Amino acid sequence: MRQLPILSPERREQLFPKLADAQIERIASVGRKRKVAKGEMLIKQGEVANFFLIISGRLDIIQPSDQGELTIVQHEAGHFTGELNMLTGRRSLVCARMGEAGEVIELSPEEMQAIVQTDVGISQVLMTAFIFRRLELIANHVGDVAVIGSSHSPGTLRIKEFLTRNGHPYTYLDLDKDTGVQEMLDKFKVGVDEIPVLICRGTTVLRNPSNQQVADCLGLNPKLDEAQVLDVVVVGAGPAGLAAAVYAASEGLNVLMIETTAPGGQAGSSSKIENYLGFPTGISGQNLSGRAYAQAQKFGAKLIIARSAVKLSGKRPYRIEIDDGHFITGRTVVIATGARYRKLPLKNLDDFEGRGIYFGATFIEAQLCTNEEVIVVGGGNSAGQAAVFLSEMSKHVHMLVRSNGLADTMSRYLIRRIEDTSKITLHICTEITGLEGENHLERVQWRDKNTGAKEMHDIRHIFLMTGADPNTQWLSDCIALDDKGFVRTGSDLTEEDLLKSGWPLERHPFLLETSLPGVLAVGDVRSGNVKRVASAVGEGSISIHLAHKALAE
Repeated sequence: MRQLPILSPERREQLFPKLADAQIERIASVGRKRKVAKGEMLIKQGEVANFFLIISGRLDIIQPSDQGELTIVQHEAGHFTGELNMLTGRRSLVCARMGEAGEVIELSPEEMQAIVQTDVGISQVLMTAFIFRRLELIANHVGDVAVIGSSHSPGTLRIKEFLTRNGHPYTYLDLDKDTGVQEMLDKFKVGVDEIPVLICRGTTVLRNPSNQQVADCLGLNPKLDEAQVLDVVVVGAGPAGLAAAVYAASEGLNVLMIETTAPGGQAGSSSKIENYLGFPTGISGQNLSGRAYAQAQKFGAKLIIARSAVKLSGKRPYRIEIDDGHFITGRTVVIATGARYRKLPLKNLDDFEGRGIYFGATFIEAQLCTNEEVIVVGGGNSAGQAAVFLSEMSKHVHMLVRSNGLADTMSRYLIRRIEDTSKITLHICTEITGLEGENHLERVQWRDKNTGAKEMHDIRHIFLMTGADPNTQWLSDCIALDDKGFVRTGSDLTEEDLLKSGWPLERHPFLLETSLPGVLAVGDVRSGNVKRVASAVGEGSISIHLAHKALAE
C-alpha cells in the first residue's frame, strides 16, 4: 500500500486538525450520529460526498489506481473529512473507508456549509483545512484524472492550464519522457495522433477534449434549474466578478457566476502582483483568485465553468443564453467579462498558438522555455510582470514595445525591476514582422520602426501581452457600447444611448449601471475602467450595493 510523503507536525496540524469537544457538540447538534462497520465505504470517488466527523474508530482516506491504493491519511477521533469540493458539491476526488469500526457524525453538504457560514470558530478550522488539503492534493498529483500528452501539443498545454487554473489536481504523463505511456494508450485503444488524452477515474477516456468536455467529465458544474430566477447573475469570474459574487452571496443574495476558462480571468495568469493592497511581498494571480473563489464558495455562490454567455435579453428578469443552449435568469446582472489580449497582425500567427505563441505567463508556460531566449510583447504591467517572472527560468528575455518607452504604461516599480535585471533587454520602437517554423515556432523577425532595420533571431517562444479588446460581442445588440466596444455606464451614457435602449425609468442610471436597469458592468469590460486589480475588486464590491437598489425597485 502506497502512502504520501511524511508531513511535518506543523503541516499535519494545518491539514488534519482535531476539533475541540465544544466544536464537536455544535456539529453533532446539526448532524446525525451513526455506527459504522469496519470496511464500510463512506465516500466513493466520483460521487458527491457528505461530511463526516469521526467520534471513534478509524477512517482511511484512499485513492484507488492501477498501481494499488494510495493512503492519503488515516482519520481518528476528532478528525473530519472533506476539502474544497465539499463547498461546491462537486464529486469527490478520493474514497473513504472505515479501517476500524466506530461512530461518526454525518452532515449533508448543505448542512456543513450552513455551519461554515454561521459558526466563526468552526468555519476557520474547516476552511483552513479544506484549502490546505486541496493544495496538498495538487502538489502530490492526487486526483481523479490523468492527462497524457506532449510538450509539443497545443491541446496538452490548454488542458494542463485549464486544470491548473481551476485548482483540479491531476497526474501528467509525457509521451516524450515517461516510460509505460504507450502501454496505457494501448490499454485504452488510443492512438498517438489523438493526444492529448484525458482519463477520468480510470474509466472514461476523452481524446483531445474541449474544456467543456473536461468540465462535464469531472463534474465541475452544478445542475442548472432554468426555472429558477436568481438575484444576481455574474458573467465573468475575474477579480471584479469574484468580488461581486463574494459580496452578493455574503449578503444573502442567490448568485451564480458564469466563466469561460477559470476563476481569476486575465489577472489569474499573472505570475506576481506586487501592488495589490495588503500583500507587500506580492501574490500570484492564481493564489489571489483561488482565495477569492474559496470565499465565494464559503458563502454559497455557484460557478459554471467552461461556458460562455452568448446573448442577453432586454427585459427583466433578464435571460442569459449560454453556449450549450441553456438559459439562466436573473433579476440583476453583473457584466465582468473583461478583455482579451490583441493578436499581432501576422498571417501565420494562429499556426503557432500553443506552439511558441502564448497569451499568459504561468509556471506551465515557463517550464516550456527553461534556459531558452523568449520574447515578451507589450508595455503594460502584465507584460512587465511576465518579463520579470520569465527571467528567473529562461536564458534571456527580450521585451518588445512599439512606443518610445515604458513610463506612460507601466508602474515605476516594475520599470526599475526590469532595468535592474541583466537578463532582460528592452527594445523600444520595435515590432515583430515575421514568424517561421514547421511544427513549432523556430525563428522570429523584428523591425526597428525608426531605422527600418530588420533582425532575425532563433527564438522559439513569444508571450503576447499587448493592448486588450473587450469581451462584449454578445452584448452589441442590447447594451450601449463606446466606439471601442467597452460598456458605457453611469454618467457616460448619453440620452441617445438611453433612448435607443428603451430606458424605462425616470432616474438616470447608477454609477456602474448600463443602459439596461439592473444590469451593471465592472472591471476591464467597462468604458473608462482603471486597469488595476484593486480597482476591479472595488467595482465588483460596489456593484452589489447598486444591485440591492435595483432589486428594491
